[in-house]
Amino acid sequence: MNNSINYKLWTVCMIQKEGKVLLLDRQHDDFKGFIPPGGKVEFPESIVESAIREVKEETGLKVRNLVYKGLYEYVNPDSMARYMIFNYITKDFEGELLENPPEGKLVWVNLEDALNLPMQESIRRRFPLFFEEGTFEIQVEWNNKENRVERVTVRNT
Repeated sequence: MNNSINYKLWTVCMIQKEGKVLLLDRQHDDFKGFIPPGGKVEFPESIVESAIREVKEETGLKVRNLVYKGLYEYVNPDSMARYMIFNYITKDFEGELLENPPEGKLVWVNLEDALNLPMQESIRRRFPLFFEEGTFEIQVEWNNKENRVERVTVRNT
């Protein structure tokens, strides 16, 4: 029996200005919906370096002064997989939005309208937590046998 854990790391960076956030209207693969920019952490870059790079690649913007908001973690005990998403927010950016972004159309969305848009449950679950004081940790445990979420634990600090 293989007891090694499969770790995968991602980042998300919410970009905010004047009561709006920048979201991607992603319409490809299995992760469709409105999402903040982000992606996989490449070895050996740091988590923050990854968030900055992913924002640049997906939006064209250069972000600074990222504030860590929390960890969203997906665990699958059957496959020994642990996927960790490090979540950041910033209001400090410069540059012009890409005309043809690789991940989907870029849209500035009013904060009060964002949760009415189609988005993955994992994004919807943590979206309001970006704008609250403190940090969050969300752990989602997957049940392979029943092909569903077994448990969701949310902690705010």
